Amino acid sequence: MKITRLSTFVVPPRWLFLKIETDDGVTGWGEPIVEGRAETVAACVAELADYLVGKDPGTIEDHWTVLYRGGFYRGGAIHMSALAGIDQALWDIKGKALNQPVHALLGGPVRHKMRVYSWIGGDRPADIVAGAKEVAAKGFTAIKMLATEEMAWIDSHAKIDAVLARVAALREAMGPDLASRWISMAGCTAPWPRCWRRRSTRSA
Repeated sequence: MKITRLSTFVVPPRWLFLKIETDDGVTGWGEPIVEGRAETVAACVAELADYLVGKDPGTIEDHWTVLYRGGFYRGGAIHMSALAGIDQALWDIKGKALNQPVHALLGGPVRHKMRVYSWIGGDRPADIVAGAKEVAAKGFTAIKMLATEEMAWIDSHAKIDAVLARVAALREAMGPDLASRWISMAGCTAPWPRCWRRRSTRSA
């Protein structure tokens, strides 16, 4: 089996996926991403692809070592994220080729269940409560939500007040015990690309 092509797919607003194809028809998927730098990571993957095309996808550790140590400069968020996505995709190929889950090839599972959260958004406390009730009905016990309404990141005191208002609304609607186990804040207060640009401009 030989690697024939690496293709990246940018998915707005911030995701990047990698597909590695082989001449046997087995494909693997990975996620090489640094938020806000999808195109940059994709370019790095393309540079690393020159080495991988034509190689056996099964020698994963050897490929990782060459791609990491073969250049004069090593590491950094872009390089390591590109390499991580490639690593994921190669393991995906190996698992499919051997008809085994990847965890079985790495020593077996370390857990049999995992707690997950649901994103509910919500610019206002009432929206948070409605979203929390909706996902609770689906069985979720953890949520991620907006910390504040629009533009509140400008005033740190306003941001704290907004967070407290959301927590108070959740406690009142769902009970203090449940609410305290649920809360997982999102730091961004606007649709992600705009929020990131504002924060970047502000820090500059």
